[in-house]
Amino acid sequence: MRHFGHVSPAAREGLFFRQPCEFGADSPARILSAALGATLYSPATRPRLADDVLKQAGRGVVSMVLCLEDSIDDSEVSDAEENLVRQFADLAARGAEVPLLFIRVREPEQITDLVQRLGSSVRLLSGFVLPKFTEERGLPFMEALTKAETAGGQRLFAMPVLESPELLHLETRAAALQGIVRTVHTYRDRVLALRLGVTDFCSAYGLRRAPDMTAYDVQLVAAVIADVVNVLGRADGTGFTITGPVWEYFRLQERMFKPQLRRSPFLEGRADGLRTTLIEHDLDGLLREIELDRANGLLGKTCIHPSHVAPVHALSVVSHEEFSDAQDILRPEHGGGGVMRSAYTNKMNEVKPHRAWAERTLQRAEVFGVAKEDVGFVDLLAAGLAE
Repeated sequence: MRHFGHVSPAAREGLFFRQPCEFGADSPARILSAALGATLYSPATRPRLADDVLKQAGRGVVSMVLCLEDSIDDSEVSDAEENLVRQFADLAARGAEVPLLFIRVREPEQITDLVQRLGSSVRLLSGFVLPKFTEERGLPFMEALTKAETAGGQRLFAMPVLESPELLHLETRAAALQGIVRTVHTYRDRVLALRLGVTDFCSAYGLRRAPDMTAYDVQLVAAVIADVVNVLGRADGTGFTITGPVWEYFRLQERMFKPQLRRSPFLEGRADGLRTTLIEHDLDGLLREIELDRANGLLGKTCIHPSHVAPVHALSVVSHEEFSDAQDILRPEHGGGGVMRSAYTNKMNEVKPHRAWAERTLQRAEVFGVAKEDVGFVDLLAAGLAE
């Protein structure tokens, strides 16, 4: 699979200076962690789940989470597990390419039990999402994942969700973070990415952000994100991929503030109608939050609606200007440092301070591609939505 793989080869040729690379479930973790993109969640109770998975794969989704936790009622868990086993068998029988598939469990015992029950169709499973992850809760989950790997003969990744009250509350945050650090470093090879559970953070204080506000406007949440990135997202080789929080809205709501999308990027040709559509579906706030995610060190995003996928992927593509800057900074002849004017003549590139940014940018370019010089996110978004 590849990002924008659902777009025709001719259309991709017109969009990309360097096209996104191909990858699969057996690709190196370094590639997969950067390539997760918009990870679409779906309740495991859906009766036509196999059809849903293939439908979303055809629309550009490359990672999905099939949820046995908060998205379903407590009384539905047993039926949902049985449904998952049936749906995985259905997918395996069809032999079609599927996205990276993860199961969100409630308890460690479900990991070993499900891997056994999936049988040969476990080959379609990339791993498990682990809720409310702390050191105390996380160790049993990771031990169960290790046992399941051995029993199933299948590489399985973990994606812990950081959403517990201990992480949110100021008096326990530092200790909770250090416990998480110890746990994920012990099992580093198995941790693909860390996910932020912002809805649970808000719940602890009875908060819910409006569609014209981002997670970063809720200061309690913004403070936790900053601390998680500070401790777990460092660019010195010790950090992990940390994904952006969920965007909850997908239908028109009454607005208090003006739309956040400027008209000028959409005025070329047919795109003004696209701007109107995004505003009508409250996706202008999503676009702003995606940009703030990246500015704050996050990559990828939890999504609960298919309409969120294309915006996440369009804004993940590396612009030609970013790529040019990153390449200049990392040229061997600049290994000793120094400062230079960018090729676009609009900024300073300082080799040593910008090196980590450049390395991350080229990693993102590998999986999401590099846009042509005259291609912007509006073109990429329109292409992703049109197919």
